[in-house]
Amino acid sequence: MSVSVIVTEQLTHRYGVRTGIERLDLQVAEGSLFGFLGPNGAGKTTTIRVLLGFLRPNGGRASLFGRDCWRAGARIRQDVGYLPGDLRLYPSATGRELVRIFGLVRHRDLAAPGRDLADRFALDMSVPVRKMSRGMRQKLGLILAMAHEPRLLVLDEPTASLDPLMQDELIQYLRGNAAQGHTIFFSSHTLSEVERLCDRVAIVREGRLVANEPLESLRARARRRFTIRWTSEQVSRDVVPPGFLRLDERREHTWHGSLKGEVPELVRWAATQPIEDLAIGHPDLESLFREYYTREASVT
Repeated sequence: MSVSVIVTEQLTHRYGVRTGIERLDLQVAEGSLFGFLGPNGAGKTTTIRVLLGFLRPNGGRASLFGRDCWRAGARIRQDVGYLPGDLRLYPSATGRELVRIFGLVRHRDLAAPGRDLADRFALDMSVPVRKMSRGMRQKLGLILAMAHEPRLLVLDEPTASLDPLMQDELIQYLRGNAAQGHTIFFSSHTLSEVERLCDRVAIVREGRLVANEPLESLRARARRRFTIRWTSEQVSRDVVPPGFLRLDERREHTWHGSLKGEVPELVRWAATQPIEDLAIGHPDLESLFREYYTREASVT
């Protein structure tokens, strides 16, 4: 049986009259690549701060590695690597100096793993932070979070400011970590970040959990986009869309919309129609996630 590294039960935190998170139930299994998705202000950062013992919950409970996040926060953080979304570093320090400082805090010599990660992410560790670009600072933040090989890695918008090649390198590294039993908790408001890496996704909106399921389950429910180009504009106007198609736009010779049924059903119907071209896209997770963001919050 898989062990749950993160467990929250009815977790609640309020800022005065404003709710940060409300009755949040989560379980994150060891070795998983877990996406925590939601728009800005949804409660993602509040959840992370409670999990790391920086904020005390007003209700419910949260535990990491079977320990209470508030009472055992200092012990828990020894096994956690964290990249905040608002990363701030000493401007006069070099990357090499910061790795040494972090090693002193963690009572470990991180020089060698820091160098290895710097080589992997192509970062010059002799440059002071104030002279680094945003992408360089993001790489340094990742190195500081990962150098001690934590059991749990908590990443808040980790690919921000990274170029596509570095994003690919990071994803490859994280997948290798998870394969070795490390757990990745990946917070983002961007679907594409989460979709490329994670095997399970929780969606939070206005502090409440609205979905928590495998990414493949979400893909199975997501509709595919289609484009049909007809042989003439007259045909495009005259044809009545079948019930398994949702037509979003009808422009001259072309239809754009989403498929409510199955692909074979569309293909069979299309074979009987005066169609010049048909394109069927991948499951449209973006539209599905927008529905979660905009509809009334309800736990799935």
